[in-house]
Parts: sequence; structure tokens; C-alpha cells
Amino acid sequence: MIDISTDKGRLQIDVIHRFLTTSYWAKGRTIEAVQRSIDHCLCFGVYLDDKQIGFARIATDYVVFAYLMDVFILNEYQGNGYSKQLLKAVHEAPELKSCHTWMLKTGDAHALYKKFGYTALHRPEMVMERVIPK
Repeated sequence: MIDISTDKGRLQIDVIHRFLTTSYWAKGRTIEAVQRSIDHCLCFGVYLDDKQIGFARIATDYVVFAYLMDVFILNEYQGNGYSKQLLKAVHEAPELKSCHTWMLKTGDAHALYKKFGYTALHRPEMVMERVIPK
């Protein structure tokens, strides 16, 4: 049975960094950048026997908007329903109950997120982004 916690003191930064730095969305992110992103977000750690096996972080104002990022379950633990349990915990977090606008970006997990009500933008003409090249 897994444990999902928002206690940042339990997060194993080396585990998070090791996974993120090899992901398609955070390749090469430094451990300092990982720590800074954690410092400024609501984070969820997923633990099996006190070993961190997953993670998600939310950039939020805790009132209106929540942006889901850096969601993962370590490869060797995938296929056990842990990502669904993680997303359920994120969406049921009391701190985020009033947030009515949720967003995320994904290149490969559309089917998973659709199960939690995510869709393509309903009104893309109202959404803009500013991307600064690295």
C-alpha cells in the first residue's frame, strides 16, 4: 500500500531530480532548479515502504488556479495504479478545493488525464502563452 503525502520534509530530492533530468519535459534540470520549484509549489510525494516512488507538484494560488506539473511514478513501479491514486489525492486535496481552473501539459499521458476530466482547451482563442527559449 502506498502513502501519499504533502510533507515536503519527506521528499527525496535526489529521486525527484534523477527522474526529472531524464524526462522529456525537464531534461537537464539542475538539482537547484528542482529544489526551487519544490519550494514554491504544493508537492505530493508517493511512498512505498518509505521509499519515494512518485511525485507531483502544483503551482497554485489556492483559490482559483492550479497548474499540475512534474507528475511521475518511477518506471519500475508503473502499471500498478499508483498514478491514478496520486491524481485522485491531488484533485481531492482540501487546499485546492476552490480551484476551478486546472491546467497541465503532457506529451504522452492524455488517456490518463482524460480520466480525471482534463480535455483539450474549450476556448483556445482565450489562452495565450509566452515561451522563452532556453
